[in-house]
This record gives sequence, C-alpha cells and structure tokens, in this order.
Amino acid sequence: MAEDVGGHSTSFASTGRVDRWWVEPLVTGAGFLGFVVYTTWAMLQAGHYWSDAYLSPLYSPLFFIDESLEYQAPLGHAWFGAWPTAWNWWPDWLPKSPAIFILAGPLAFRMTCYYYRKFYYRSYFASPLACTVTALPQKKYKGETALFVFQNIHRYTLYVAIGYIVILSYDALMSFFKGGDVLNGEFGVGVGSLVLCMNVVLLSGYTFGCHAFRHLVGGRGDCFSCSAGKEHLGHKTWKQVSRLNARHMMWAWISMIWVGFTDFYVRMVSMGVFTDYNTWD
Repeated sequence: MAEDVGGHSTSFASTGRVDRWWVEPLVTGAGFLGFVVYTTWAMLQAGHYWSDAYLSPLYSPLFFIDESLEYQAPLGHAWFGAWPTAWNWWPDWLPKSPAIFILAGPLAFRMTCYYYRKFYYRSYFASPLACTVTALPQKKYKGETALFVFQNIHRYTLYVAIGYIVILSYDALMSFFKGGDVLNGEFGVGVGSLVLCMNVVLLSGYTFGCHAFRHLVGGRGDCFSCSAGKEHLGHKTWKQVSRLNARHMMWAWISMIWVGFTDFYVRMVSMGVFTDYNTWD
C-alpha cells in the first residue's frame, strides 16, 4: 500500500491535478511510435523510394542499388554502384534496402535530442509522466551516467545531422531536373520538388535550432553581457539560433512528420497512386 507524504499519495500516477495531464504523454508517445513503425516499414520495402527526379529522404544517400529488385533508382545515382554480392555477406531474410545503411545517423540525432529525451522519458518510462505526477519508483537512479550514457553523443551526432542537411539539399536541387540529372536534365518544377525543398527547410529549422548547435556557435563565450561580447559574431549567431531553439519542440514534430510525408509522397507517385503535377509532363 502506498504511503502518504505530507497528505499526498505516493502511488504511481497519483496527483492533485484536475486537468487532463495524461493527454500530452499519450499523444506524443503514440505519435513517435507511429513514426518509428512507418519508417521501419518503409525501410524494409526496398523499393518505390524513387520517382523520376525525387528521392525519398529515408533512402538518401543511396550507397548501393540492387538492380535485381524492382522499383529501384537508376544505378548512376548510387554512390558506390551496384549492391556487393561477393562473400554472401547479406542475410537472406533481410531485404536489400539502401535505407538500412543510413537511418541510424538521423535517428541517433533525434533519439539523443534534449526535447525527445524529455518526451520519451515521460511517455515510455513514466519518469515522470507529467509535472507533480508521481513516477514509477526508481532504485539507485544514476541518470545518464549509466544505462543512458549514450545520450551524451548528441553533440557529435549534430555533425551527422548537418551532413544530412547538405545531402538532402542536393536531393532537393536534383528534383528540379528531369530524371534527377543536374548537369544534363531538363529544368522544371513539380509538386515533389516543393515537397523535398520544404523537407530541407523544416529539418534545417530543427537541426540549427538544436541546443548542441546553439552551444557550438556561441555557448562557450565567457562574457555575452559585456560590450565586447555584444558585438561578437558568436553572440549574434547565438541569438539567431536561440530564436529557433525557442520553438524547438515545434520544429522537432513538424520536421519529423514531414520526413514521413515526403517518403509517402514519393512512394505514392512511384506506385502511380498520386499524380505529380510538374512542368515536364
């Protein structure tokens, strides 16, 4: 039986709150779980990730392409050419999906993000479910120095995330040329071009508003309040990044949803379900 401390019950999820405090952890937990399920499913399809000039962000960059599979991108778009077949290195039960090689990078950045930690600690670990709501009893909790020590790699995964912004920016540029051929393809614009460009904008808002990036550009300054500090380039950049950081939760969710939608749009166009209106056809 739970004990009372100061007149308050210490049983799990007990609280004096009368609002629907459980809505936020429930919705955020279900939303992120839905994204994980969809991206895992999309990764294992190993096809329909390319349509004329559009490449799904879940499959970018394309390291290898297995031409024996249907609905693949042209071989010329693979960084390292055809899928290696020597040594029988790939297990038969696992689809030869290019996405398997690249999703760990952006996922590591999101999973170690300060905002994402907050929401999934609450939603999945009940630590705590919400403010003033009793959490599950914890014994010898050591924070992020033991089990969750990997969270400290967030500052390093930032560089991976910035690299993906560069790569996805090129994919967005490629989407304005027929066949994805930037050098020789006919220039044009389609709905998919706008979808891919918006994906870069939203991911940039999330990435460059990150706490780690904010620290990188100016968080190490010794004196931002002094006159010299106010004119410092790092301080000016820090202030602009802080504007994005103030809406970090918004950028995190919108960019995540749009990544999934971008893959969905490219997939639907590739399957012939959606008609991509463009200037080429």
